[in-house]
Amino acid sequence: MTMIVQSEVKKRTSSGVHQKLLAFASLIIMLVFFSLASSNFLQTSNIIGILQATSVNGVLAVGVTLVIITGGIDLSVGTLMTFTAVIAGVVLTYLGMPLLFGIVAAIGAGAFCGFISGTLVARMKVPPFIATLGMMLILKGTSLVISGTKPIYFNNTPGFSQISTGSLIGQVFPFLPIPNGVLILFVVATVVAFILNRTALGRYTFALGSNEEAARLSGVDTDFWKICVYSLSGGICGVAGLIIASRLNSAQPALGLGYELDAIAAVVIGGTSLAGGRGSILGTIIGAFIMSVLLNGLRIMSVAQEWQTIVTGLIIILAVYADMVRRQRT
Repeated sequence: MTMIVQSEVKKRTSSGVHQKLLAFASLIIMLVFFSLASSNFLQTSNIIGILQATSVNGVLAVGVTLVIITGGIDLSVGTLMTFTAVIAGVVLTYLGMPLLFGIVAAIGAGAFCGFISGTLVARMKVPPFIATLGMMLILKGTSLVISGTKPIYFNNTPGFSQISTGSLIGQVFPFLPIPNGVLILFVVATVVAFILNRTALGRYTFALGSNEEAARLSGVDTDFWKICVYSLSGGICGVAGLIIASRLNSAQPALGLGYELDAIAAVVIGGTSLAGGRGSILGTIIGAFIMSVLLNGLRIMSVAQEWQTIVTGLIIILAVYADMVRRQRT
């Protein structure tokens, strides 16, 4: 099994460099284009808006990356993010508990829901698309039921808004008012990148996506590791829920649908293969910034919302097609 895992690690490392360079070059080109197209693009308030949007989509995309590398898919990440925000609202606003309890409750609820999805996929053999689609609808309804279809505000929780909108870096370097949400994004990305490249969970994550049957025949408990991946992804969605709730200073139970598409798009643009077995967190972060810059730039240029959606769909199709071509050449 060790030789199989090492072979897969070498293969996905060498094959992803070109895609990351291409994605990074695309990001630079987009930044230059929108800067020339609109003088408002490089304004400080707009840049901060891009960073805040990327912090939410980026964290979700990091969680989705883990699942896609195993060869699965998770359509529930958007509503799971909302559900964890609602759980934080219940703990902090309704129960009046300290901030730390709300943070733990949100991340724990996300991990538990991920555990359920992973169990459905691994133990009950429900296709990932169906299992997570069902979980998406369940979480959407549960969020509305728990909140009474009304937003839950965090006005009585001191410090909660600082999770996303505050700036620890700005306090040290006033000329760099980078929101804490972006700092959290890079911390999460660094931790997950370490897990993928330096731990048994990471090695088995790639092995599951490369050849799950070979891993099983080699004595690996593939069901256990798959459940671990979904649980970790769910916990990461809990972090995204805290960021977006902090940014809005409320848990919006009707929010969440559509976020999974942006997250999956960021993952695919970043070079992670939908067929599984290949991907990187660095590529995902670049993809998340590409999505945020693109949507923000189109908005700055007053492009209608419906056309923004069309462009997003085209990008997803092109990214998937490019992945197919790359795999065929490999």
